[in-house]
Amino acid sequence: MPFTGPFEDRLAIRELLETYADAVTRCDAAAWGETWAEDGVWSMPDYPEFPTQHGKAAIVGLWVEAMKQFPGIMFEAWPGSIEVTGNRATVRSYTSEIYDQDGLTKRDRGVYEDSCVKVDGQWRFASRTFRNIHRQHAAKGC
Repeated sequence: MPFTGPFEDRLAIRELLETYADAVTRCDAAAWGETWAEDGVWSMPDYPEFPTQHGKAAIVGLWVEAMKQFPGIMFEAWPGSIEVTGNRATVRSYTSEIYDQDGLTKRDRGVYEDSCVKVDGQWRFASRTFRNIHRQHAAKGC
């Protein structure tokens, strides 16, 4: 079953995903960083230029630098599954990104495999692993 566990926790995890997406679109490092557990791990194997990061400070530091390459990004995310067991959850979510880079409009779609943890009553990402599903690059029009 792709959605299991208490409704309140599943809703809070959906809101965690939405907060993450909103912070990316607004390029808000503080709000984005608040979605992470202090000892979080962020991995993007399809982007070797962005090595796996351990710890919230390192994760946010890499994100701030990486976001300089994605001006005007529009980022959306939605859950494919949320399975809550106590104060831990396993989540799969899908993403769609649109941004301009190197004279091209780029559209990327991907999947995150996540583990979440409830800390002081708040859900946070304990680990996120991102993989590309589809990339589309088109020359910008006049």
